[in-house]
Amino acid sequence: MEIPKKMKAAVMNTTGKLDFEMIDVPEVKDNCVLVKLDYVGVCGSDSHLFEHGFIGESVVTEPMVLGHEPGGVVAAVGKNVTSLKPGDRVAVEPGVPCWECDFCKQGKYNLCPNVYFYASLPVTEGCFAEYIAHPANLCYKLPDNVSTLEGALMEPLAVGFHAARQSGAFVGSSAVILGSGCIGLVTMLSLLSMGVKDITVVDVMQNRLDKALELGAAHVVNASECDPVAKVIELTGGGADFSFETAGNATTLFQIAKMTKRGGTITLVGYTSSGKAELNVNWIIDNEMSIKTVFRYRNHYPTIIKAVSDGIIPLKKIASDIFEFSDIQKGMEYAIHNKNAVTKAVIRINPDAE
Repeated sequence: MEIPKKMKAAVMNTTGKLDFEMIDVPEVKDNCVLVKLDYVGVCGSDSHLFEHGFIGESVVTEPMVLGHEPGGVVAAVGKNVTSLKPGDRVAVEPGVPCWECDFCKQGKYNLCPNVYFYASLPVTEGCFAEYIAHPANLCYKLPDNVSTLEGALMEPLAVGFHAARQSGAFVGSSAVILGSGCIGLVTMLSLLSMGVKDITVVDVMQNRLDKALELGAAHVVNASECDPVAKVIELTGGGADFSFETAGNATTLFQIAKMTKRGGTITLVGYTSSGKAELNVNWIIDNEMSIKTVFRYRNHYPTIIKAVSDGIIPLKKIASDIFEFSDIQKGMEYAIHNKNAVTKAVIRINPDAE
């Protein structure tokens, strides 16, 4: 595979506008590989940065390349790399920890304070480009029956799988998921893969609830048509054992406690735009509920890749809209303004990708 010296990247020089620029193809260090990207998913954080230019207290102050959900093909390898070769199709875990701090030594590398994570401020390097150079040990070879599109979708799936694992949910328990966007759906798929079948999904967008039913939800609740708290209590017989807030919405964050059974566990996954929200603290205390939180993921890629390969998690069904790299501006705007139609938008970086 011939490696060019320059590549095309979609650079956000101003909020809401992506400009194609020719930049240097990144250098491949000894323990790294160069990945020619096929697909990159559009994350909610990408959409928020694109639309608003900030997330919480982090503000975009310089040109930025968005995107951190990559899948592609190895184009070149560093001299110390033996685990991969050119032509291998890979899913890329986009955060690079230091491997030296206490969190890394404990295996909790997602908590590394020095992690370098694509398109997560202050890092302005992202994956809406034709190539990335990345440590080989964070690039996972895909089985023959797993596509590079699914490789890109492993990143959000890892978030949902981590949420399911963090919660402590177990076979035979009940769950309610608030929000049926991509992260809500992959959380549901992860719970289903673990034997949790009694899952109720709550949202205000019927198309997303229809997708949740298609993918295996036992019940869905359209919160725009009823009192969602009362309906969830009715469907679960008093509240779910495990509840998951994936929408990052102030209303659902307040409602979630009353949807959870006494002694149950609330897992917070979704970011709010302001970084603030109210919780029904007295209710949580009076019912002795546990609260778990989720920050990205750790140690899950091999497991979820095998689950997708084995047909346990139908990941490809998450992708609702695929846009060519040349249409990335349109794709970003569509993902933001058509939430009633989009469950997951993906950018096809390589026009020849299957």
